[in-house]
Parts: sequence; structure tokens; C-alpha cells
Amino acid sequence: MSSQDKPDNMQELVTEIARALVDEPGAVIVEAVERDESTVLRLRVAPADVGKVIGKQGRTARSMRTILGAVSMKHHHRYTLDILEENQQAAKAE
Repeated sequence: MSSQDKPDNMQELVTEIARALVDEPGAVIVEAVERDESTVLRLRVAPADVGKVIGKQGRTARSMRTILGAVSMKHHHRYTLDILEENQQAAKAE
């Protein structure tokens, strides 16, 4: 699989899921950061929408991470999701 296929498709997937969940879909930004054997997807949304992508007790974020885990198995490439708050630190959803 080419490196062009990996991050773009997953980046688009996370972007579309997040846009469906939030009130301000135009503020959704997903950045793919390549690491040695993995890709970190950094999700940024409007400050008022952070709770919507995390969900009650982190259920929505956990579900998105489960989807990425399933794709990771199929593509033999690990994907992780970081939900970033306005202050640029990863939100803990678990």
C-alpha cells in the first residue's frame, strides 16, 4: 500500500465522522502525523464541540478509535486518534 493511500483515506474518514457529530463542521481539522510504524490522526474541533466528539464517558471517541483499530488490522498499519483541545493538549477520553 502506498503511503498516499494510508493517511488520506483515514484522515478523510475521521474528518467525515467528526463533521457529522459537531455543530460547526467547518472547524473540523484532521492532521495526519506519520511515525515509524504508525500514523497519529490529530483531530481539532471548535471548543464548543469537543464534548460532542468525546461523548459521554468517552464513548464516541472510543468508538472512533475502535474503527481505526479495525482499519489498522486490515492495512497492517497502526492508526491512533488524538483529540486536541484549544490549548493543543490531547484530551483524555478514557
